[in-house]
Amino acid sequence: MIYEELYINDLYLIKPKIYKDNRGFFFESFKNSDFKKNIYDASFIQENQSYSKKGTLRGLHFQKYPFEQSKLVSCIYGEILDVAVDLRKDSNTFKSHYSVKLNSINNHKLFIPKGFAHGFIVLSDFAIVSYKIDNKYMKSHESGIIYNDKELNIDWILNESEIITSEKDKKLNNLKNEI
Repeated sequence: MIYEELYINDLYLIKPKIYKDNRGFFFESFKNSDFKKNIYDASFIQENQSYSKKGTLRGLHFQKYPFEQSKLVSCIYGEILDVAVDLRKDSNTFKSHYSVKLNSINNHKLFIPKGFAHGFIVLSDFAIVSYKIDNKYMKSHESGIIYNDKELNIDWILNESEIITSEKDKKLNNLKNEI
């Protein structure tokens, strides 16, 4: 696997080596020893999956201290635009965001460390997203930023009229009110 550190410190795009032949393909999707050597000693405690139809936008979510979560995100079917926003006040990339297309063709993964908000939008007819987390979820510490925050100015690719989000996510605060 290739571990590519991105312009936002501690954020990594992970590209597997894919072995293809006339039967299909094979790749290692996660190897703890490599992950530990290249990023950090992950202690993932849970893996989640979501199924979403085209235009579904989930996020931008994060957990507040002491229940912050690192995530290892992949799209195992379809295609998404995955977005991470740096909320670490001591970071030189504070308030910056990174977006990348994850899909079941490139099989890339995005590692998002603690201190980031995370969200994604489905670009294909539907998508199945899988992600590992390293800390438990606590409803009392959940938070988020509205996806269309003007300060972040994230290009979600789809038109506003195509975006489907939950009532809960529609009520999220702007960045300036959340940090």
